[in-house]
Amino acid sequence: MKRALFLKTCFYSGLGLSIMPQFSFVSFQNKFSRNQLIGKGNPDISGDSYTTKMHKDASLAFKRMQAAAAHSGIKIELVSAYRSFERQKEIYEGKYKRFTGQGLSPEQAIEKIIEYSTIPGTSRHHWGTDIDIIDANAPRPENVLQPEHFHGKGPFCKLKEWLNENATLWGFYEVYTDDPNRKGFKYEPWHYSYAPVSVPMLKEYRNLDIKRILQEEKIKGSEYFSNSFMERYISENILDINSELL
Repeated sequence: MKRALFLKTCFYSGLGLSIMPQFSFVSFQNKFSRNQLIGKGNPDISGDSYTTKMHKDASLAFKRMQAAAAHSGIKIELVSAYRSFERQKEIYEGKYKRFTGQGLSPEQAIEKIIEYSTIPGTSRHHWGTDIDIIDANAPRPENVLQPEHFHGKGPFCKLKEWLNENATLWGFYEVYTDDPNRKGFKYEPWHYSYAPVSVPMLKEYRNLDIKRILQEEKIKGSEYFSNSFMERYISENILDINSELL
């Protein structure tokens, strides 16, 4: 058994290195435009549907990770990948209208939205590097993206165990971990990011004037994005993530 585990580890490690010979965040030389960083157009996105559109490098690494998982009886299925600025705006503003229509103040509505959803222009899914995944070979619950499905006797616990051991070999890291000291978005065991691209993108994203951009884009409720709110949102919801992705 030990020898089999050793051979498996060597195989996956070798495969991971062979497909990522330049697995260096520092050496990634691309410069990213404002529009790329906020989800308003990216020439590096490939794919033709909501669940296949990804950054071309992330897509290649994902397909190879998917093939490796298949050897363990796991069929990794994409639930969500690239999400445009306009799509995120639809999601955010739909919730904003609903919550304010229910009697919440604009500030209360915004706070409720950002428990689970990002403000358009601030989503990691804009980069094409981040994916939400499940195991298509497991029984499919009605609401697939729930933390309890990935632990204990949940249908996707086998997938989560495999990812814990192998995802980083292909450059994928869990974003919103279950660290009790982490703030911002709640724990998402299904959300992984392709670090070789997302790390340099985040580095450049941090140079943007996010508040000014959101007001220029006329996001509903953006007039309530005070300096203190934006400082907290950036600190907790954008930067309080897995330290491997900073």
